[in-house]
Amino acid sequence: MTKITVAKGDGIGPEIMDATLEIILAAGAEIETEEIEVGEKVYLAGNTSGIAPESWEVIQRNKIFLKAPITTPQGGGYKSLNVTTRKFLGLYSNVRPCMSLHPFVNTKHPVMDIVIVRENEEDLYAGIEHQQTDEVVQCLKLISRPGCEKIVRYAFEYAKQQNRKKVTCFTKDNIMKQTDGLFHQVFNEIAKEYPEIKNEHWIVDIGAAKVAGSPEEFDVLVMPNLYGDIISDIAAEITGSVGLGGSANIGEECAMFEAIHGTAPDIGGKNIANPSGLLQGAIMMLNHIGQTKVAEKIQNAWLATLEQGTHTSDIYTAGKSKTKVGTREFAKAVIANLGNKPTIFKPVTYSNNSALILPKYKRKPSAEKKLMGVDIFVHWNGYDPNELAENLNKIIPSGLELSMITNRGIKVWPQGFKETFCTDHWRCRFKPKDNQEINKEIIIALLTNALKENIDTIKTENLYSFNGKVAFSLGQGQ
Repeated sequence: MTKITVAKGDGIGPEIMDATLEIILAAGAEIETEEIEVGEKVYLAGNTSGIAPESWEVIQRNKIFLKAPITTPQGGGYKSLNVTTRKFLGLYSNVRPCMSLHPFVNTKHPVMDIVIVRENEEDLYAGIEHQQTDEVVQCLKLISRPGCEKIVRYAFEYAKQQNRKKVTCFTKDNIMKQTDGLFHQVFNEIAKEYPEIKNEHWIVDIGAAKVAGSPEEFDVLVMPNLYGDIISDIAAEITGSVGLGGSANIGEECAMFEAIHGTAPDIGGKNIANPSGLLQGAIMMLNHIGQTKVAEKIQNAWLATLEQGTHTSDIYTAGKSKTKVGTREFAKAVIANLGNKPTIFKPVTYSNNSALILPKYKRKPSAEKKLMGVDIFVHWNGYDPNELAENLNKIIPSGLELSMITNRGIKVWPQGFKETFCTDHWRCRFKPKDNQEINKEIIIALLTNALKENIDTIKTENLYSFNGKVAFSLGQGQ
């Protein structure tokens, strides 16, 4: 028996949660529920995160959280509960299945059945941004080896449990060779541990086009945070059934399961809402905790119900549907089909009552790290990089030399093009003349000299090698 935390949420939340719990308990789910209150009432009671401290304690104790949609009030500094939950509980993996339900839901892709596994904590979504000059702001893209290993391994373990045949990685490592390059490298390393599962890699722009045009070529997709956010919305949209989708947020200790749709307050309490999205989240929950045969039974019953034309009003279509039902009636129809399998849709099969294996990350031995130079970013309102180079050459300590100036990543000195447009944000690279390791004292001396000459240094980035491998980007045009 697994104890789970349940939140019924706002709008249609309470009725779709009641329907979902009725179905999964009727199917034999071995769960015990403990309810907490989150959402609009909690926000308006003065809690800006929409959840009380005692509710956090319940979630942390039970580890598994099934949540109906909630309303975040506009304005007033209210924080998204979803974002807060993901960050506080370390929910590193967002999982979103996107399956077409043709011919009952209109779609141009009738055989689409993919799952997007998105890294959930880092990448550009770390939200670290700075304005550095009058004309330039930056956002830091953070990709870590632990983050890569956890999300890629989860994707392969998920594919293994769900009897899926292929895992595809999307990155843009032809441009971002360090960050996306690490993600791709880790994908290749972990893929070797699962020889029974096919693996492939696509550059994300080409991959996105293929998802939109021929999604049937994919099975499980894994990618960094930003790409995953975009691709999962594209995939959900082209299935034609966004309102029927569920998602999971998985961490090493805790996990949260939900529908991807909102609270629909205009139909709340009217027995109209379709509980399918939350039911799909609950099925993912059952798979996560190892009750896979119950999950399999419910999913096949749900598909059989859709095939029989028993539909709620959101997907009811004259000529395709047979019976229009409400929330409670739909739940009863799914319960009546428990034990049945679909005949038009492909019946699902999951691995036999095995929970997902999620080993915790183990830190690797430290590499040999050498300081090979420094990039100093300068706020300068001039336009001629040759003039800037002259100024910088006046402040260089003995043993260093100015090797390059770039502007927005494009080399403008030496041998730059006069046609290149430059902002007031300059990256100035200093390296030792003998290309050997340097110490940090020489960087401090360089910055001190810049201060004396009124050169506005706004940021430094040390340039390192790890185990003899250069670990920094080169400027475009080199």
